[in-house]
Amino acid sequence: MVEENGSIRTLSVDIGGSGVKAIVLDVTGTPLTERGRLDTPQPATPEMVINAIAVLAAAQGEFHRASVGFPGVVRSGVTETAANLHRDWIGFDLAAVLSRQLNKPVRVINDADMQGLGAIAGKGVELVITLGTGFGSALFVDGKLVPNMEMGHHQFRKGETYEQQLGRATLEKIGEKRWNKRLEKAIASLQHLFNYDCLYIGGGEAVRVNIHLPLNVKLIPNITGLLGGIALWRN
Repeated sequence: MVEENGSIRTLSVDIGGSGVKAIVLDVTGTPLTERGRLDTPQPATPEMVINAIAVLAAAQGEFHRASVGFPGVVRSGVTETAANLHRDWIGFDLAAVLSRQLNKPVRVINDADMQGLGAIAGKGVELVITLGTGFGSALFVDGKLVPNMEMGHHQFRKGETYEQQLGRATLEKIGEKRWNKRLEKAIASLQHLFNYDCLYIGGGEAVRVNIHLPLNVKLIPNITGLLGGIALWRN
């Protein structure tokens, strides 16, 4: 399969704690279909989520390969952690099982990594964080991904992790004003930790960011998590 063939269509899937999204992209990463979305099934077992992806895929029409962003550590298509889904995902070969289900080649990557691939400029130190059910993160140096960082589960403040302090459950509990103050502290902390050239903030709750952002911090739309899917097939 050669990417220069302009007719190749890529199904891009973003698995989240609250929703599973899908869209079809051309070889440049431009959407060819409307984004489809289903609520993440409960319990969010591999079988249930894969069934949801199959339903979304059928509604998206023709495609030749698939890219999947998954909320956890992914190594060679196998999901190794799944803090906001079901424990059955631990050690699950998502790429192989979904490939058999769709009868198409499938590549899987961490969801924040995929969002980052859709957002970065490819120069210097670029950090991506995603605010949703949990807290995702991806670090890039001159366009190259530093894999399996999972910074959301590292300690942030008051003995709690970034995810515990800034995840959706906490946002609903403490309200937007306090949540935004915490986010401001997190941005300052991350700047000192990584000395990044640019920080991108995405995810479903990025729309609730209501603080003055430094010049090197940018909000990115949630669809970026799907648009990054094309990068999984660039050699």
